[in-house]
Amino acid sequence: MLIIGELINTSRKPIKEAVEKRDAGYIKKIAKEQIEAGAHYIDVNCGTMVFNEVEMMEWLVTNVQDAVEAPLCIDSPNPEALEAGLRLCRYGQPMINSITDEKERFDKVLPLVLKYRAKIVALCMDDTGMPDTAEDRMRVARNLHAKLTAAGVPEEDIYFDPLVKPVSSVETAGIEVLETIKMIKEQYPKVHFTCGLSNVSYGLPNRKVLNRYFVVQTMAMGMDGYILDPTDRDMMGAIYASMALLGQDAYCMGYITAHRKGLYRHES
Repeated sequence: MLIIGELINTSRKPIKEAVEKRDAGYIKKIAKEQIEAGAHYIDVNCGTMVFNEVEMMEWLVTNVQDAVEAPLCIDSPNPEALEAGLRLCRYGQPMINSITDEKERFDKVLPLVLKYRAKIVALCMDDTGMPDTAEDRMRVARNLHAKLTAAGVPEEDIYFDPLVKPVSSVETAGIEVLETIKMIKEQYPKVHFTCGLSNVSYGLPNRKVLNRYFVVQTMAMGMDGYILDPTDRDMMGAIYASMALLGQDAYCMGYITAHRKGLYRHES
């Protein structure tokens, strides 16, 4: 299971304000809190800083790496910002978020994947737009898998994102994702998965409840990575519990360790 902490993103008001004020202390605090809560990677995204994204990416990555010795997921639609962040990664194998089967995007991001030997989030999307069905997603996944592996990207470094949509607007959105995960897992057992899970609950009340149940459902289908808020102890509790119940936690030691560290809320 790979947990990517999502909180360092300038679309969040506190992060945007900290970046604008160059408040390095706050950024470092958020980075540390995510790692202490169980994140394996820290996502760094300043895509809203359109006019100086490269400069801001460099500032953010430098401060996050000063705070935590953890690998980073560099997250941007801008290839220049991606490379600016990747150049400054110090620890472990970096990750890029993301590549698609859109020709322009693919051609610009693939060289960075190869140059920095990065893990890559592969969005199930192409030049025809956002897919509607599991079959549409699977068609894109096949194309991306073929192109990435032909270029020399190891299967184990590919993290498919099945594109989670809100069930509030597309009532079949949840089941389409579940079917996509199952189909990809059956055809390509060595690849991994990740997604921005909270999209599923957009526009609905009690979003955290829906998010937690969707984690359990997607894990049962083979999902093994998430971009989420690791300081949400109820969510992390659901993940640790699901790993134990799915036989992914030898002797339930991860679950027991998390319990002892108080990394999730529990009944007394």
